[in-house]
Amino acid sequence: MAKSTTLADLGDTDLLEALADRKEELFNLRFQFATGQLENSARMKQVKKEIARVHTELRAREVAAVDAAEEAG
Repeated sequence: MAKSTTLADLGDTDLLEALADRKEELFNLRFQFATGQLENSARMKQVKKEIARVHTELRAREVAAVDAAEEAG
């Protein structure tokens, strides 16, 4: 993910794509770890945090949408 773009600036589809990319990266890192090929084990922790941040943004949008719907009707 580019540093100039924050998660709040991304659209829903972009967030879902970022989530899928991070999950795939985490899978690959776990595979490398299991086979002894992982050079930077700290990257796994970073990717997990990125996944959590994306989930948090998606949940915040979901809550905001429900609140807006309740206010509207």
